[in-house]
Amino acid sequence: MRAAIKKKKNRNNAAYLFVLPFVIVFLIFSVYPVFRTLFLSFTTYKGYGDPEFTGLANYIRVVKDKFFWRALYNTVKMWSLNIVLQLGLAFLLTIVFSDIKYKVRGLAIFRAVYYLPNLIAATSVAFLFKTLLDWKYGTFNQLLLATGIVDQQINWMGQRSTAWAVISVIQAWMWFGNSFIILMAGVQGIPNDYFEAAAIDGAGRWKVFGSITLPLLRPILLYVAVTSLIGGLQLFDLPFLMTGPSTAGEPGGTLQTVVMYLYKFGFETRQVGFASAIAYTLFFIILFISIMEFKFIGGKED
Repeated sequence: MRAAIKKKKNRNNAAYLFVLPFVIVFLIFSVYPVFRTLFLSFTTYKGYGDPEFTGLANYIRVVKDKFFWRALYNTVKMWSLNIVLQLGLAFLLTIVFSDIKYKVRGLAIFRAVYYLPNLIAATSVAFLFKTLLDWKYGTFNQLLLATGIVDQQINWMGQRSTAWAVISVIQAWMWFGNSFIILMAGVQGIPNDYFEAAAIDGAGRWKVFGSITLPLLRPILLYVAVTSLIGGLQLFDLPFLMTGPSTAGEPGGTLQTVVMYLYKFGFETRQVGFASAIAYTLFFIILFISIMEFKFIGGKED
């Protein structure tokens, strides 16, 4: 009996060898950078030499830096319009495809089509829309001129009033399919009896959505809101690729995001300690807003 137990323990211990490569890679490339960045945020490290400990000086500098708060305002503004468009379109499609009165067929095909923009690399998306929205020869401007909607070209990415909105709309186009699939998965998890009873009672689609679908989708909606917040406040690729650091990345630029501001100090001016402090300040801001979302969207379990 003891020999059998010992053999079983040895066999169970051998299983740790299979997860060891993942654990090692995770510790080196995920856990270590987090704590290393936290340490550097309290130093004046410039990417070389020995870090010099400065306490909270970098964090005080971040709080007093008006360009950081301007970049945060730009980021929140672009994320806000993006989340409204993204969730609005995703909810609209969810209402249509979950309505048992119409029984729309081909859901799998529509899901694949709607999710397709999310599979395209950000560099390709940026190049595509940069070409379509070109000031002089862009397809979009040519169509507007040909139909008489405008009488002169619009500099979409060169005007403060339109540049941030363009980025938000592109972001919504890229991610609404992902939100739609998640919401539809939540709807399919709701017992069909609720919808059949509502149909028998003569409830309209909006009444069904507001009284049945939306309350039961609250946990899914919370997940979408939190993940969208995390991704939205870390926005970097689209504004950087579509305008370049020389315009979007300049201090006070309308498309300068927090991560672009971080990139400037971390990789261009080599103020790694200050860039690390920006990273952790952004982390705490995301954490605070996420807690608020849990409080107001999550609510109490019924």
